[in-house]
Amino acid sequence: MGAGFFYAYHLGWTRQDARTLLGDLEAEGLRPTHPVTGRITLVSLDSPSPGARSPVTREQLLSLAGLQRLHEVGFRLWTGQGHDLLVRIRRARAGAVAVEFSVGELPEPGREHAVGAIRRTVGRASALCIGFVVDRVGATAATDWDGVVIEGAAPLDSWPDTVAVRDETASRHPQLAVMEAVEMSPWKVFGNEVLGGV
Repeated sequence: MGAGFFYAYHLGWTRQDARTLLGDLEAEGLRPTHPVTGRITLVSLDSPSPGARSPVTREQLLSLAGLQRLHEVGFRLWTGQGHDLLVRIRRARAGAVAVEFSVGELPEPGREHAVGAIRRTVGRASALCIGFVVDRVGATAATDWDGVVIEGAAPLDSWPDTVAVRDETASRHPQLAVMEAVEMSPWKVFGNEVLGGV
């Protein structure tokens, strides 16, 4: 993944959730089809062939993104300006699925548009979304975000722009439990943006 990221964590992930996510992202201007060729391309994330590309149909992408047969899948989303970002959907801990967007690959205006679009999309799936993390420059990339958002246990050495977790997760986390947060149902929201009043 690129330096800057937006990670969202979901429970009960299905092919229909993948379809809804993709449809919502497309409505926000982030599309899996290349703006010139119209192709949708999977991107290999495994170490024997990292970056290898395979063209797929929309239905194949939706089937694979539902993670019924695979542990993870990677593909690119394209903005209206022709920039792209890598998306990885993977099985995480405790039955959760992580949807990871590498927003650091985008130039500044495109990055802000993508972060806003992803945030609105995650908000529409709030019943299943147990939390999310936004770090535009990737300063906290080494943090065990699965451990923070899913388990409420991993330590935070530095703060991202935003981290949102369920109330019960915040209560379990030694640092988040004593921090002030903004309530944004169903999450408690922390981070530099929140602490800075954004």
